[in-house]
Amino acid sequence: MSTTTGAFIAGGIAACGAVTVTHGFETVKIRLQLQGELQSRKEAVRLYRGVFHGVGVILKNEGLRGLMRGLSCAYIYQMTLNGCRLGFYEPIRRTLTQTIFHDAGVQSFGVNIFSGATSGILGAAAGSPFFLVKTRLQSYSPFLPVGTQHAYRNAWHGLRSIYTTEGIKGLYRGVGPAMVRTGFGSSVQLPTYFFAKRRLQRHLGMQDGPALHLASSTASGFAVCCVMHPPDTVMSRMYNQSGNLYSGAFDCLWRTVKTEGVLAVYKGFFAHLARILPHTILTLSLAEQTNKIMRRVEDRVLPDSMRGKI
Repeated sequence: MSTTTGAFIAGGIAACGAVTVTHGFETVKIRLQLQGELQSRKEAVRLYRGVFHGVGVILKNEGLRGLMRGLSCAYIYQMTLNGCRLGFYEPIRRTLTQTIFHDAGVQSFGVNIFSGATSGILGAAAGSPFFLVKTRLQSYSPFLPVGTQHAYRNAWHGLRSIYTTEGIKGLYRGVGPAMVRTGFGSSVQLPTYFFAKRRLQRHLGMQDGPALHLASSTASGFAVCCVMHPPDTVMSRMYNQSGNLYSGAFDCLWRTVKTEGVLAVYKGFFAHLARILPHTILTLSLAEQTNKIMRRVEDRVLPDSMRGKI
């Protein structure tokens, strides 16, 4: 097992590799979630009709640069979020398991879920300002705008603009839904991954390797998307609002459902699935490899007394 620091670095690197591949689908997902905001189905104009239509429209009008808006913020956010999520998950799990069962090797599904949620919430809180700016950059379009438009030149201009006009409070706008959304996703992601991994090894005799990591990650990614998409929609709208369109997360959820219908909270679900499946697969599969590399590095440079404690 890598040290906490090693797991943090390995998780962050793995997540950055994954987000490079999946960022375009995230852009489409956000625009689908904002499309027709607080409008009835009859009134709403569908500029983006689905995942692949959205990708095609953005590429045609804005090019690859438009599809990849906010990628620098995404890197920082992923380093922060997944560094915390993958770095703190095992220490939290071990500590709780040792406290409750007096044996850190016991696998408790409840403890695993709690540990995943806690590590994810910590990461979401730490990285919220970067996700805020990323969302606003991705929602901006000079050709087919949806939702409130924020014409930031780049990530740092966005952070500076928000801080100048709204202060620290503005940078943490929407952090509540972000923590709920990530808590839901994290409570499912790692426990489901390790649960699927153990079952595949036990019942199908799969050996540790890329095929096992791929199958476990696929099961985990689907579960994550189903659980976290409604709070993800609320979070996207809370982050993108200008002023105080919504007084809070529950106001956003209530007004969305009341105006657009219950299924509105699942707007952009297939774009989210198209992003989260490969992202989860790549993140968790790459994390297995980067953790192995970190362990080898630590074995060479750290004395025995420091391993697993940093």
